[in-house]
Amino acid sequence: MTRLAIVTNEPPPYRIPVFQRVGHMPGITLQVIFCTRREPNRKWDLPPFDFDHCFLRERISTVKGRYIHNNPDVVLALRRFAPDVIVNDGLNPTQLYAFAYAWFKGIPHVPLTDGTFQSELRLSRVHKMVRKVVYGRSAAFLSASMGGQALFESYGVPAERCFKSYLCIDNDAYQDGDGAAGAQFDFIFSGRMVPEKGPMFALDVARATARRLGRKTSIVFAGSGSEEAQVREAAAKMSDAVHVHFHGFALQKDLPGLYRSARIFLFPTHADVWGVVANEACAAGLPVLVTPHAGVAGELVVDGENGHVCTLEAELWAEHAASLLSQTDKWERFSRRSLALVRKYTFDNAAQGVVDACRFALAPGEQGKIRKAA
Repeated sequence: MTRLAIVTNEPPPYRIPVFQRVGHMPGITLQVIFCTRREPNRKWDLPPFDFDHCFLRERISTVKGRYIHNNPDVVLALRRFAPDVIVNDGLNPTQLYAFAYAWFKGIPHVPLTDGTFQSELRLSRVHKMVRKVVYGRSAAFLSASMGGQALFESYGVPAERCFKSYLCIDNDAYQDGDGAAGAQFDFIFSGRMVPEKGPMFALDVARATARRLGRKTSIVFAGSGSEEAQVREAAAKMSDAVHVHFHGFALQKDLPGLYRSARIFLFPTHADVWGVVANEACAAGLPVLVTPHAGVAGELVVDGENGHVCTLEAELWAEHAASLLSQTDKWERFSRRSLALVRKYTFDNAAQGVVDACRFALAPGEQGKIRKAA
């Protein structure tokens, strides 16, 4: 049996099913070590934890709006479990303690990143140096996207050491519906209603599209956050052009119906290393309009195939939206393509990627090659 430890910050709903599948694979004994039960800004409702896990003593600090985990007791947890291979999904102090433990014990180490080459361009020299040290002493590499693989390769990691563990959702749960015929809204915005996610921009797109179509448009906002009051105020002033429905924070069970109630998903994020909301939209068969600042751009959302990748210009978005809303055949073509592209993003494939990377790291001689190179 291979004893696999995964050290991660918190339990997100899109990773728990992956952990469950890894834990039930033949020949694998899994333990997931969490730094905290939930970071302060999260409101996720979580599925049951059907896998071995433990929570470390919570020690979180905030630096420039980011949560930093510092749990030295991860070393004790690793000693108790005695893993054969360690997967770290970040580079917080906690994960660095786990990496150091792996290095001194001669245990293969596998970094897992949701980040991309683009998302890490502005990192400081210190951050890049830490990555160079960790990546130079790791046996295999896991990323959620091709952008993540490009990040690893920029540090000299050979492509053959890179594996994928996609960010995904339960695609089947989103695919029961009548398509555009059953939609009551033109647009949906789903996510935290904060400036960096662009809810005000989404509202502007709905208004600009109304002008182009010569009719009133409609949009549903699924989420809550610091910009909600501002969006509500702006929506009230343009009620003659846009019908706006505020659903509020949505539970996981509510999301499939919310996506199926709309025709187009607006994803005007300023920065997202991936964007699981795009998986949800594609699984519901929606065309997606997204910025180039999301990891899904060019991978899950392909410009001109199942959506458009656009800079933050409301009129440009409105032009594409009006075309999709007025041409049924184009909408249906984009919808089918969304369903096709999202098909490989499954929990089973994500779990298999984790196991494949760990088996590669444990192959005879691989750890010796890493130590010699380092």
